[in-house]
Amino acid sequence: MLESTLQVAMAATMKLSTLGYAASMLSTGLFDEQFQKLLLLQNKSDPNFFAETITMFCEDGEQTIGELTKRLDKQCVNFDEVAAFVHKLEGGSSSVGAKRVKNTCIQFLQFCKEKSRHGCLKTLDTLRVVFYEVSGKFKDMLQLEQQQAEATK
Repeated sequence: MLESTLQVAMAATMKLSTLGYAASMLSTGLFDEQFQKLLLLQNKSDPNFFAETITMFCEDGEQTIGELTKRLDKQCVNFDEVAAFVHKLEGGSSSVGAKRVKNTCIQFLQFCKEKSRHGCLKTLDTLRVVFYEVSGKFKDMLQLEQQQAEATK
């Protein structure tokens, strides 16, 4: 009985840690209310929804940044192709609430419209930093979620 009570207490503490971490992520300005909505979509009927969505965003984003790097390294840049990749990342970041990534993508698209390779390269550097910061926060949160799941077993 005592062991069961301790497990419940640990699980509740872990859940509060996860929620506290999520609240701190929102307060940094890296994320917006869509991130909160995404968290609320996770429930017992689909407990992996959040983890799967975040993992897919991080993997797709990393691949997209790689594609952007390749395309901008060419002498003759096809800005329509670059813009298509930026739009993809912008859409993904909007769906997970990665506000700073989305805002950086909007800036990036403006440089694509202006056909400014220099502007695109500079914004790609910023995008890379912001994306990996967001990705790191997501991975930390997934680790907290995993610890929480293990504590409730």
